[in-house]
Amino acid sequence: MKNMLRILGAALGLILSPPLTAQAADADAWPDIRKQLYDERAVASAATSDLVLYAPNQAADGALVPVSVHMPASIAKQAKQLTLIIDRNPAPIAASVTFGPVWQRDDDIGDRIFATRVRVDSFSVMRAVLETTDGRLLMSHKFVAGAGGCSALPSKDIAQALADLGKVKLKTSSNTIRGGRWREGLAMIRHPNFTGMQLDPKSGAYTPARYVSKIEVTDGEQQIFMVEANISLSEDPNLRFTYPSDSHRLELKAIDSDGVQISGSSLGPPS
Repeated sequence: MKNMLRILGAALGLILSPPLTAQAADADAWPDIRKQLYDERAVASAATSDLVLYAPNQAADGALVPVSVHMPASIAKQAKQLTLIIDRNPAPIAASVTFGPVWQRDDDIGDRIFATRVRVDSFSVMRAVLETTDGRLLMSHKFVAGAGGCSALPSKDIAQALADLGKVKLKTSSNTIRGGRWREGLAMIRHPNFTGMQLDPKSGAYTPARYVSKIEVTDGEQQIFMVEANISLSEDPNLRFTYPSDSHRLELKAIDSDGVQISGSSLGPPS
């Protein structure tokens, strides 16, 4: 818990600090980000077989960039926290994912996947840094050509986006070839995730920032993971993940930066 608070405090500092925001426009923002998040701790470049970050070489839409992190079971069961970083974004830390007991189960279901969609505001290196329970920091990174993701207009009219806010869809699927306990979960939340950098076409003023700040997904009563996020997560947050389970039910609880609470649950067995 103390470690999470430290990461979140550092993330807030990265968002609000004018010097670092200015430095984020520079290609070499990583040393400052690393210093604030991890101090003098060693961050090792992970071997391809250990941790792999997948993202497009060139983003078709800077506001909706798919990203996924793959880790083998041997690493997944030691996964403590995953931080997604976009060096040159105004808010470099897109998400901080703390893994719970379900994710850390010692089940051989093959590679574990955590995937979402982010905003990329400028050509940037994207990073996935995994902290393990034994204190290691592993990093996989990739350069992504994308721009304008934080200032891009919402895909919907602002009034309609707010009217749909809070709708949740959860799905699970299974695959007998992958084993009886293999599950893939999909969590979708309707939310505009306003960045504070988007102009309202009708008023000509900037739309105030409002975004999903916390998402918890559980398998029954046991936590799979908790996500702390900010404006760098795309509109309508979308999380896809694989995990071991005997259960057929997912639960989601979330809260946005205005304090609105969001919840939902999956119904029935995996499809």
